[in-house]
Amino acid sequence: EVMSHAAALEEGVDQLTQMRERCADHVADLKAILEECNDRVNSRTNTEETCHQEMCDYVHHLDDCAMPKAFKALK
Repeated sequence: EVMSHAAALEEGVDQLTQMRERCADHVADLKAILEECNDRVNSRTNTEETCHQEMCDYVHHLDDCAMPKAFKALK
């Protein structure tokens, strides 16, 4: 299937958001770790844990995947 990324994007929808959605399966393991952490934190009434590092790891890797594709689509 030869379709450019730009042609496949919905008009009027934020391209970076769409690229992040396409990249989500590449970082599924990090998302699972983040969700486990969120579940742990939400199940406790008194915890120091925030899942900040897990969120940073997830977003960082998601953007590493999505950013080059989004910029390529802008050209």
